[in-house]
Amino acid sequence: MKLQQHSDQDLVRLYLSGEESVIAELLRRHKSKIYTSIYLLVKDHYLAEDIFQDAFIKVINTLRSGRYNEEGKFLPWVMRIAHNLVIDSFRREKRAPVITSADGTDVLNLIQILEESAEERMLREQTHADLRTMIQLLPDEQKEVLIMRHYADLSFKEIADLTDVSINTALGRMRYALSNLRKMMKVKEVTYKGG
Repeated sequence: MKLQQHSDQDLVRLYLSGEESVIAELLRRHKSKIYTSIYLLVKDHYLAEDIFQDAFIKVINTLRSGRYNEEGKFLPWVMRIAHNLVIDSFRREKRAPVITSADGTDVLNLIQILEESAEERMLREQTHADLRTMIQLLPDEQKEVLIMRHYADLSFKEIADLTDVSINTALGRMRYALSNLRKMMKVKEVTYKGG
């Protein structure tokens, strides 16, 4: 039976029994919906991709640790993880107020993103202009995955096959690449603000 014919729950069971390659099918099946929901909240392609990667790394780690118990509800579970990472990102960036209900839980539906200032927009545009230069500074393995993913639009399964590594290694390299780019961008921002 082809992977496309399996339910999400079947694929999760296969993954837990050692069939690591099925994670690529889960990624392919749900990436568009998950990524779009993240992007609609953060309105930044780089940040959305970063949060998407973090969400799938968290999914893989949770599955591996045996803590997944959302019987038959894989997509809603992943969407919750992604949504929580978006909220964490907003808190780190202080881009949204934290609104709590009487029992102290966040009222997530009421979060409003503050408009970026002209200075922040200029800074973001300059940062994006510098991105290609920064990519060249990445270690070769990270640069390779980033370019294959973003510029060649290859799936992580294709990247893993082409580079002869596991999907988890490809995901890890992408995560490190994005993390390193984020660090370089922060240094650049300090330079722009200070100089």
